[in-house]
Amino acid sequence: MKNFIIKEFLQIFRDKRSLIILFGIPIIQVLLFGFALKNEIRDVPIAILDNSKDLYSQQLITKILSSEYFILEENVQSEKAIENAFRKGKIKQLIVIENNFTENLERENRAKIQLILDASDPNTAGMINSYTSAIISNFEREINPSFAGVPMIIPETQMRYNPKLDSVFMFVPGVITIVLMLVSAMMTSISIAREKELGTMEVLLVSPIKPIQIILGKVFPYVILSFISALIILGLAFTVFEMPIVGNIPLLLAESLLFIIMALSLGIFISTAANSQQVAMLLSMFALLLPSILLSGFIFPLKNMPDIIQYIGYAMPPKWFVIIIKNIMIKGNGIGSVWKETLIILGFTVFFIGLSIKKFKIRLE
Repeated sequence: MKNFIIKEFLQIFRDKRSLIILFGIPIIQVLLFGFALKNEIRDVPIAILDNSKDLYSQQLITKILSSEYFILEENVQSEKAIENAFRKGKIKQLIVIENNFTENLERENRAKIQLILDASDPNTAGMINSYTSAIISNFEREINPSFAGVPMIIPETQMRYNPKLDSVFMFVPGVITIVLMLVSAMMTSISIAREKELGTMEVLLVSPIKPIQIILGKVFPYVILSFISALIILGLAFTVFEMPIVGNIPLLLAESLLFIIMALSLGIFISTAANSQQVAMLLSMFALLLPSILLSGFIFPLKNMPDIIQYIGYAMPPKWFVIIIKNIMIKGNGIGSVWKETLIILGFTVFFIGLSIKKFKIRLE
């Protein structure tokens, strides 16, 4: 029994993949969850339209920006520029200060301020609104302690893109992204691993078929099937969950098709490192599932996490597709707002296809 146990230990220590599963994956999961599961916000990009530009308005702006929660992205010059400021996709809140702000506070002890928030992520919008309101309340007590408990600055909150703060606006884009990513990558990785298990991959490799032809032949059927799956998901989101599709539908479908091709090329690359269907499935699940959920930004904002985790998130294709799908479905933006993210996903596609072809060439040699 003793010798048998020692043998099992030695066998486990010789298998690097087992060690990674036993120790590496739990450590990574704990670190990801520890850094991701935070309710606070920081460095939220905002814009300000100060119609008053007087003493108290400047003091309030200074107080908001001196906190660790907000950074100034843009000074908006007129109400006509508000829509354009949101369409750029960077700001999460726009603060509008009324005319004669100081005069209204001194004469009437009342002044109005408008908080316009990007509510495509309702949880983040709610936190931003709470943080801003708390800063305004603290400012009221500073300028007039005798009015403690009596609101002097009346905030009017407007939630753009999601007035009712429906959680479906946050979850549906994320679910669409995760499902397309996992299903597409997993199915292609398993398909090639199946060829290896059955022994038919060697036949393909020694045949006159070029590596690029093998890859395209494997990917093409899943492109069609995954695209049909995407249509079904979008249809369910629109009919069952009443998720509006404000933007251009052909553009949304084209972006979905590009993301599917990228996920399929990633699945092909994973399959080159897997010798069996089981290993391919484990690699797909552990390498894609949790990072896609935690680092895509559809539940937990990446800005809340340490810099190194943010950089890892930038290397996750789902992060960029979540931005694309929210801009098109919820905000109604066109290609002008998502062209950078589109190029990034296109770059991932070329990168994974190139790696897969190189791996096949190595095997052929």
